[in-house]
Amino acid sequence: MGKTVLFNQAPRWQNNRQGTRHKLPAAVQSWVYEPGSLTRRLRAHYGSAVTVTVLMQVWGRPFLSEQQALKLNGQSYCLVREVLLHANGKPLLLARTIIPASTIKVARSNLSQLGTRPLGEVLFSYPKLERRVEAVSLIKPKQWTQSVAAKAAINQAVWGRRTVYGIAHKDMLVSEFFLAGALIIPCKP
Repeated sequence: MGKTVLFNQAPRWQNNRQGTRHKLPAAVQSWVYEPGSLTRRLRAHYGSAVTVTVLMQVWGRPFLSEQQALKLNGQSYCLVREVLLHANGKPLLLARTIIPASTIKVARSNLSQLGTRPLGEVLFSYPKLERRVEAVSLIKPKQWTQSVAAKAAINQAVWGRRTVYGIAHKDMLVSEFFLAGALIIPCKP
């Protein structure tokens, strides 16, 4: 298994096919199919209280399914970043980002020097950002590490989405997991 502080085992992803939407709970649908920045949506509700805690940021090998989604060989090292977004102590989202070195080069290192800035602030500023492939997963409580489950107050299954984004024809993978604090935010009109 690749580097992670989030998982005891890698998530199993299902490609987002026609009909998938109707299998998801209504509150989850609005997040999985959000076309814009999740950070922007969270800030529209919570304001500047939305902050990022970096749980891990290292160069390492991605999970096999992540390598396959990015069409990488098994020897590829990528920047692996895992974070928790929260507001006023309330956990909102967990995210895992896989960024190959070639993508960091075309992004002029902006993606490797995020610190506690949300990825969405930088990612959605690229004028030719492409959203390529999306998948969904339901992560059971036992799949999370004990420390992350405690930090994120996970006591039930958590839905997530995984998206391949392209910047200047170079890909990166972003997996986002919607915690109870995000799911209570009303859908946009």
